[in-house]
Amino acid sequence: MEQNVIDVLETIRPMLQQDGGDVQFVNIDQEGTVQVKLQGACGHCPGAAMTLKALIEKRLKQEVPEITRVVAV
Repeated sequence: MEQNVIDVLETIRPMLQQDGGDVQFVNIDQEGTVQVKLQGACGHCPGAAMTLKALIEKRLKQEVPEITRVVAV
């Protein structure tokens, strides 16, 4: 499951990088919570929470059904 999450994040990264941001996989726990680190412009952007939920979490849940939520650390 971890590799699937990393693969999906790799498809999202170019969109974030276009705006000066990035995302890094940190961990996934047994409950299906994925921890990511938002970097660059995404780390300090007022819309970071929306990016996390509307883009990253939505895509991960679509592609990896075992994912229950995504949190930034």
